[in-house]
Amino acid sequence: MGRNTRKRRTPLATKAIAASAALALGGGGLIWANFYASAHESNNSAQNQTKAAAAQVVTISCPDIGQKLTRVPNGARYGVATELAALDKQITDAYARLASTRQAQWNDASYVQNAIVSPLKQKRVATITRIRINIQRAGGSFSNQWTQLASCTTQTANQTTAGGQQNGTGGQQGNGGQQNGTGGQQGTGGQQGTGGQQGNGGQNNGTGGQAGNGPAAADFVDITKVAPNVQGQPRKSQNASRGTFTTRCGVNANKNHNTDNVIVAPGVANGAHHLHDYTGNQKVNAFSSNDTFLQGGTSCQNRNDLSSYYWPVVRVQDGTQDFDQNKDGGGKEGNVGKILTPVQAQIKYVGNPLGKVTAMPQFLRIITGDAKTTTNGLANANAHWSCTGFENKVQLTTQYPICPRGSNVVRTFAFQSCWDGQNIDSANHRTHVAFADPASGACGNGFKAIPQLTMRLVYKINPPTVQNGVVKNAYAVDGFPEQLHKPATDHDDFISVTTGNLANKIANCVNRGQNCA
Repeated sequence: MGRNTRKRRTPLATKAIAASAALALGGGGLIWANFYASAHESNNSAQNQTKAAAAQVVTISCPDIGQKLTRVPNGARYGVATELAALDKQITDAYARLASTRQAQWNDASYVQNAIVSPLKQKRVATITRIRINIQRAGGSFSNQWTQLASCTTQTANQTTAGGQQNGTGGQQGNGGQQNGTGGQQGTGGQQGTGGQQGNGGQNNGTGGQAGNGPAAADFVDITKVAPNVQGQPRKSQNASRGTFTTRCGVNANKNHNTDNVIVAPGVANGAHHLHDYTGNQKVNAFSSNDTFLQGGTSCQNRNDLSSYYWPVVRVQDGTQDFDQNKDGGGKEGNVGKILTPVQAQIKYVGNPLGKVTAMPQFLRIITGDAKTTTNGLANANAHWSCTGFENKVQLTTQYPICPRGSNVVRTFAFQSCWDGQNIDSANHRTHVAFADPASGACGNGFKAIPQLTMRLVYKINPPTVQNGVVKNAYAVDGFPEQLHKPATDHDDFISVTTGNLANKIANCVNRGQNCA
């Protein structure tokens, strides 16, 4: 998930809250807070500082090859997707090694480069070569420049947040969901991590979190202290499609979960490396196909809605363990804590402020947001976090909100609402859809407006507390382990599957200005 080449609108902005505390970096391993302090007090200060710097690496950053692959022949797509999933697994395996070898890193400043990063590059070169062979055998072209993307780098805690905070006031409230703002200005200084979260065993991890891979104290902000940053909606023209269509599909109370991603990694078990909630279609996994979607049944009240709506689960890291504590995609990959079920999941299709919409094609796939913003940057981020009572005022992309008493956490998504008119998917799962211009609602480059899928998920969460640079009872979205559970990595997935002419009924309802359910 999270591969994207079409640059989205700048995400809604936050006000950075500066924090000051001693920084004890762990990066997934369990490191005593005074470990580095005692090292710096030794006689060989320069050498120890070098060693400490090596041990302070918190994650691995690898170029996302999938973003570059905008044109892959149909005959090669399955093989390429399998190899891209292999790249993801190589990164997660390397991160696990990084997290479990802290003493070796302290003893040898070159350990990370020699024992982790260099072998990872060799594996990536071989995998990228197989991608090239798949594409060329199917008659496609492959740029040799992509082979140069095999090299990975390392990041310290401050590098994972540098540039992550935003100080603009962009974004606008949509009907039932968030539009993508363009007024926000990306910051360059970011906010430095501040000491992490006290773990169950008494260790203090700079990247925070119950598993040592986030979230950190800097990932949270008291929403009452954030300046309003939500702008108004674009003005609707006379031809606007003003209606809405709501589909009621539940909150995944029946615990339909898996760690697959059939869009990005078909045929690959645990292709997402994190757990998803599924509503709508009830038989979606890595091995599903268009044919099985039609046989999957649905959790939606409208039995003609067989679409799949799925998103990463949210967990509260209060020291508890859930069913997947010792499983791939769960505790084995740093996704720990109690899985929270939303108390409300609103799925709504809305119109276009400029004109009428075209019905969604059968089996259209859309991914919104980027699961890898910690290493990819924020260009494709589409995370919106807020609290009930604040949604029209404050939306956060790079921080989780701490909500006041009586207010619940809200995560919202507004999917791409422009379609190229031809393809139900694309090689990178992005370029066949696009965001409308937020000022006018226009779709560019020959794209057609389709009903915009919006989702609003509400969670009842006891507010985390941050004291002396430590966050307690944190909550976080599931993600790839090396992404450190940053809030900007939030994302959502959708596959349009309907029967009984439902797709046309949704478009007609929206175009007529009705509010349907």
